[in-house]
Amino acid sequence: MHKDRQLKLRRIRNEVARPDHYAGKTVVMGMLDRRERQVRATVVPNVKRATLQAHILNEVTHGTEIHTDEHTGYMGLEKKYVHEVVNHLERYVDGKVHTNGIENFWSLLKRGLNGTYVSVEPFHLFRYLDEQAFRYNNRATKDNPLNDADRFILAMHQVAGKRLTYSELTGKNEARPF
Repeated sequence: MHKDRQLKLRRIRNEVARPDHYAGKTVVMGMLDRRERQVRATVVPNVKRATLQAHILNEVTHGTEIHTDEHTGYMGLEKKYVHEVVNHLERYVDGKVHTNGIENFWSLLKRGLNGTYVSVEPFHLFRYLDEQAFRYNNRATKDNPLNDADRFILAMHQVAGKRLTYSELTGKNEARPF
């Protein structure tokens, strides 16, 4: 990170009552279903355990096997799930326990945000997440041989009958997600 950007972030973090590692950042959470090869990603207000686990409880069936990294926000999931953890300080893969699939999604998302879109407002981030999740979930594989025309038709079927007004797009209607 460039020194000017580091200084700017330090100033932002010091202005917060409690210096916070995530100050000035928008938090995104994602889950990958390995069987369906589908990813779900959403903007969340913070990385607190209650927030992260509430999303997991809403999205994942109890008793499911979950693989995470060692983030403390995931502690306690073993009460309702088969929770396997991989410690990235030691290794990235421990048998079948790894987070490489979702890391691939994050890599593609970051490349799109930094390379294609360049300047993304936090207010619109959920739209970019939805687009990248659509691309990831409908990518061409051996099991799913889609081409660009197939993806275009699928996308058009999903937007038919929906309307995005200018006031919604610019945030002037107070319907902000976060």
